Amino acid sequence: MNILDVIVFFVYMLAVLGIGFYYFRKNKDVKDYYIGGGKMSSLHVGLSVVATDVGGGFSIGLGGLGFVMGISGSWMLFTGIIGAWLSAVFLIPRVVKSGQKYHFLTFPEFLKHNYGPVVALVAGIISFIGYLGFTSSQLLAGAKLAVSTFPSLSLIEALVIMGVVALLYTAFGGMKAVIYTDTFQWIVLMLGLIFVGIPISYFYLGGYDAIIKVLPDKFFSLTNFSWIQLINWFVIIVPIWFVGMTLYQRIYSCKNEETAKKAWFIAGIFEYPIMAFMGVVLGLLARVAATKGVFIADGYADATSLDPEIGMPLLLKHVLPAGLMGVMLSAYFSAIMSTADSCLLAASGNFVTDILGLKDLSPNTIKYSQIITLVVGASAILLATTMQSVLGLMLLSYSFMVSGLLVPVLGILFHKKKKPKAALWSMLVGGFTTLILTFLKVKIPYGFDPILIGILFSSIVFVAVKK
Repeated sequence: MNILDVIVFFVYMLAVLGIGFYYFRKNKDVKDYYIGGGKMSSLHVGLSVVATDVGGGFSIGLGGLGFVMGISGSWMLFTGIIGAWLSAVFLIPRVVKSGQKYHFLTFPEFLKHNYGPVVALVAGIISFIGYLGFTSSQLLAGAKLAVSTFPSLSLIEALVIMGVVALLYTAFGGMKAVIYTDTFQWIVLMLGLIFVGIPISYFYLGGYDAIIKVLPDKFFSLTNFSWIQLINWFVIIVPIWFVGMTLYQRIYSCKNEETAKKAWFIAGIFEYPIMAFMGVVLGLLARVAATKGVFIADGYADATSLDPEIGMPLLLKHVLPAGLMGVMLSAYFSAIMSTADSCLLAASGNFVTDILGLKDLSPNTIKYSQIITLVVGASAILLATTMQSVLGLMLLSYSFMVSGLLVPVLGILFHKKKKPKAALWSMLVGGFTTLILTFLKVKIPYGFDPILIGILFSSIVFVAVKK
């Protein structure tokens, strides 16, 4: 890589760390640390939400989908706008009202208010495990990107570098650092994609006529998917908007209900169509480049010999001139870290507040939170070293949380009776049914995802248990 690109990239990294350390001294208590004092604006929160939700996993994962199936992969993020707007209408009014009244910091505290401490503890454990896996998926995404653009780095070395930067500014800066760095990172990513990555790749490959000659028509169609695949995306992604700890933290960080709703509507629009199509288009262009033999020098003779998730980083490495490669690399690291930091803070919040039960406003609690954030981050790095697929690890984490936590939340929103025992057993049955089916690789009829069975079993248990 050109020295100019290295300079641009490291200047960017220093800027991100600077934001984190700036807010290090701004945090007075755990309310500041975990929800930014509850005074954030809709624009900052909205950009932070979409940066967190789309982030590295979906940025790299969408590139992989575009590589494999073309622009139809954009339908994955169509579920994002549905989830964002449904939760804005049905969930936010209820959460903001109780959150401000009882000073909630986490998602399980919302459950605790409705179902009691045992349910909240189990929810905290489920959420912690899910976000630990999710953090790992983002670090793995960053490592794959780094290895593709810095061939001298090993995957382990890249994971350590990626993890240390994300850990430092998140652990020290808390939610304010996360939200403001997310805003900065999302702007870098959007400008990088719109004005650098896509147009230069497009013209490098010869423009429209040259591109459509290389691949079959299905790659340029919006119907190159199965309905089963769309349903699986829907049941995995839409419900996360109702159970995601990172999202509850941002709801609590908003000034009021109107601010939170505006933030969610902003996030939905940025998810689909904006990010959805930009991600898969770059993946599609990477497929064109691989088919034309652009990556032969990298050891990939054709598209079939290449991991779909590294096609997009390889393309950028080949097409971007000195300086711009540093900008684009920074953009994608932005996306990755904007999700990794949020998931890391969510897992830390679950462990400190919901599992350990620490919520006092003393300075010592912030110190404990920072130490635990560092430990959780180190654990996420170790977990990432054992995994291969970014999208696979990310969706597994989603599935575990959704199948365990969705039904109790729906019970709060649409069922007048509070059933603590039903909520507890539905969480355990739903979450572990999905995990067991996934790890045992049980084939579900028609190709449905195991999460459907997990949610079904969870619903049956919730209805069957009386109290």
